[in-house]
Amino acid sequence: MKLLIKNATICPGTGQSFPGSLLVENDRIAKVAPVEIKADGVDEILDARGMIVAPGFIDIHAHFRDPGFEYKEDIVSGLNAAAAGGFTAVCTMPNTSPVCDNIGVIEYQKKKAREEGNGVRLFPIGAATKGQKGETMAPIGELKEGGAVAVSDDGKPIQDSSLLLRLMQYASSFGIKYVAHAEDLYLSRGGQMNEGYFSTLYGLPGIPAVGEALSVARECLMAEYLGLPIHICHVSTKAACDIIAFFKTRGVKVTAETAPHYLLLTDEALGSYDPNTKVNPPLRSEEDRRAVIEALKNGTIDAIATDHAPHHERDKNLEFNAAASGMVGLETAVALTLKFVHEKQISLERFVEVFTAGYRMFGIEGGTLAEGSLADITLIDPSYTWTIDKNMFLSKGRNTPFHGFHVKGAVFRTIVAGKTIYTRPY
Repeated sequence: MKLLIKNATICPGTGQSFPGSLLVENDRIAKVAPVEIKADGVDEILDARGMIVAPGFIDIHAHFRDPGFEYKEDIVSGLNAAAAGGFTAVCTMPNTSPVCDNIGVIEYQKKKAREEGNGVRLFPIGAATKGQKGETMAPIGELKEGGAVAVSDDGKPIQDSSLLLRLMQYASSFGIKYVAHAEDLYLSRGGQMNEGYFSTLYGLPGIPAVGEALSVARECLMAEYLGLPIHICHVSTKAACDIIAFFKTRGVKVTAETAPHYLLLTDEALGSYDPNTKVNPPLRSEEDRRAVIEALKNGTIDAIATDHAPHHERDKNLEFNAAASGMVGLETAVALTLKFVHEKQISLERFVEVFTAGYRMFGIEGGTLAEGSLADITLIDPSYTWTIDKNMFLSKGRNTPFHGFHVKGAVFRTIVAGKTIYTRPY
């Protein structure tokens, strides 16, 4: 199988973009050049004039709910949503039932993805502690053997610092990172939204931003003390950005991610009491939002992840304080983030870099258009305008506050190992 993509803007993920062509042979990239490539026996020629050709994107933080909560999402529907969003690889969080704290669950997830999925590569993140209870370490070596690329108790942050220290040391012996959900559970207890002016105005219990900052500081201090890497999930506050930047100047091996909703929305949005605006960490202040954008621009934040958290309507269509936290994000992340490229706040190169950084952070093959590399490719039409419609999602989840948003830019085609697995139905 030979595919020739011509007249495209090639954005390789690292380095400058350039006009050119790309040739795929079977599952590999055979040639990339700033001119039109001449090739014999091509099965398909795609004129990608006006389009961006990038390495296949990776989402390093998604919840597929399978096993145990397949009514919210399952591996097949999650992978379909990923492909529609331009993601050729996804790292899934361990809060399933049973919890992904043993090799059996990992093998089940990978087998289902391999045999029933669309080709999008699935990389489980195993639980850091048994049952995500924060009491006893999970069998990390067994999880790594099964295919886990990191460990985390996402959603249930480890409060015991002694356990955290031992866990980071143990995980490092297997060459994998601890992925930290930065939250002080004592400060956030009972909270429904960001603590501040709008929580007072709306009469909802607040979650103070300092709780995230305290946890990030502890995690970074632990990484510095041990000389080990750590990854910080879904950064949402100015204080957390400042702390991460400080520790990076000290040479600490800390990486961080944020999600598109922290770039676009603030706590003011909760005035509608729409449960789809309820996430954890919560939408923060305008000052925080601006700081997160700046941190993404300057490299303090390394990656964008969706924190895709699908819920059934019966879990969301409740009074605000009873509704589950989380929103879907796989199918909207690229279009929402392109806004900052169009506004020239983020360069095209930086945009592609933050959607492919996860490969480098977690040691996963991908994130490049180099000749000989795996032909995982995301094609984007940056000028296509459309309206987000939750009823068209391939995910089972419909819980998004972006329904009805007008956006510019869309994933046109997603290619995994040289095979087209998604084409946008214009």
